[in-house]
Amino acid sequence: MEEWYKKIDGSSTVDELEQIRIAIFGKKGILAAEFAKMKSIAAQDRAGFAKELNEHKSSLMEQLRAKKEQLMLMKLQEDMEAEAIDVTLFSSMSQRGGLHPVMQVMDKIVEYFVSMNFSINTAKMIEDDFHNFEALNLPKYHPARDMQDTFYFKDEMLLRTHTSPVQIRTMMKEQPPIRMIAPGAVFRRDFDITHTPMFHQVEGLVVDDESVVSFANLKYILEDFLHYMFADVEVRFRPSFFPFTEPSAEVDISCIFCKGSGCRVCSQTGWLEVLGCGMVDQNVFDAVGYKNVSGYAFGLGVERFAMLIHHIGDLRSLFEGDIRLLEQFR
Repeated sequence: MEEWYKKIDGSSTVDELEQIRIAIFGKKGILAAEFAKMKSIAAQDRAGFAKELNEHKSSLMEQLRAKKEQLMLMKLQEDMEAEAIDVTLFSSMSQRGGLHPVMQVMDKIVEYFVSMNFSINTAKMIEDDFHNFEALNLPKYHPARDMQDTFYFKDEMLLRTHTSPVQIRTMMKEQPPIRMIAPGAVFRRDFDITHTPMFHQVEGLVVDDESVVSFANLKYILEDFLHYMFADVEVRFRPSFFPFTEPSAEVDISCIFCKGSGCRVCSQTGWLEVLGCGMVDQNVFDAVGYKNVSGYAFGLGVERFAMLIHHIGDLRSLFEGDIRLLEQFR
């Protein structure tokens, strides 16, 4: 039997080992031939002979198993080395990547406000009713709380519909002066050429002493910001209504497509609405416990800016992952 132990140990491939296994354990193998000899052995010697054969059988099986495991591991290592890729090698096929257009615009917006000494604040995307609505002067009966607009969970939890809850959480945690922006994803139950269920906002908040903060401050910062984003445009403020600001205004820029002369994009008005703003309503300050302060807030949709800057006609195309569109922004 010693020669078979040596053959197993000397095998170099799994196939070679399998041939040895058949030669030992097959129907016409060496063990079958040895067991067949028991017929011609004296009765008193059979037990010892069978015991010795069974011990060899167990030992050979264990050696075969260990050797097969060793050979398979060696084969795997060889395959891995053969298929290895040297990631340090230069490839002429490599292409330069790029940021998604929405992230490009988001970065540019954030870059401006950081340069104007605004901090960047964030919070969780799953909000409660108080921080998303109540504290922002949006009572139970307000139409913005309709189920068609908001993704609700149990126990008055919901996916935030704007990043304004970040402002509320910041004011409840910090004392004025506050000068912050809140960029991030928000969610509403809407989907068409100009709306998607998930989109991005950047909202800003400034709170300080009543003698420091005014609508004039707000007007200056937004005009400067819009000239930074769109260069040669005119800016106008129109009276509007938002529950959390009073007075409120919507901000327009002269149409970047027709230069204000009137076209299909601006509905022949020469103006494009780009953001909303206003002085923070006293009810909001009451909800967070602020006294004798003044503040202004503003908010904009990042996708709206991306569509205008890159002349993209359908908002949904920003999220469809079409490589032909995305390749343009490398």
